[in-house]
Amino acid sequence: MFEIQPMSPELYRQQTRRSTFVVIAIFLVLAMLCATASTQLFGGPPGDNFKWNLLGVLCGMGLTIGVVRLQLWHRPFMAAAAYGWGLKRSLMRVTNVMHHVKAGVAAGDASAMQLLRFYHLGVTQMHQLDGNSADLSHMVREIDAHRALMEQRGLDVEQKRLDPAWLEAVKTFKP
Repeated sequence: MFEIQPMSPELYRQQTRRSTFVVIAIFLVLAMLCATASTQLFGGPPGDNFKWNLLGVLCGMGLTIGVVRLQLWHRPFMAAAAYGWGLKRSLMRVTNVMHHVKAGVAAGDASAMQLLRFYHLGVTQMHQLDGNSADLSHMVREIDAHRALMEQRGLDVEQKRLDPAWLEAVKTFKP
């Protein structure tokens, strides 16, 4: 279950830049080492080693993914990047069933309304963290109208958790 947490956009961007540079450095080192090793072990005459270089780079990319997921993902310096990834993944889960969510909201279903509110809060935070408030301005009217509808029905507008049960519940609504 994902939960939206308060986070400073400036701190988020600073931390994600730093973790990105670390991952890039790891990739460069591993890709160069693997490409060199593969051409040395399996390569032929000079100028004929493209496939071995490519295989080494792909191996380096695989190793980098493994190192990041298994060793670095839960370290404090990766926390902002992991949070951003989780936020975007949660929003994508809602986006994938958005036609059901909107049908549920139109039918007055509380789960659908809560899910849409979580989506609005998540999108708002994502745009703030990414420094992309221009795209968010297109949604302000929809977000405000939905919030007013929830308040009118007595529903809690602070939907900071994505409840997987809401995702399953809205799939019953046909667009």
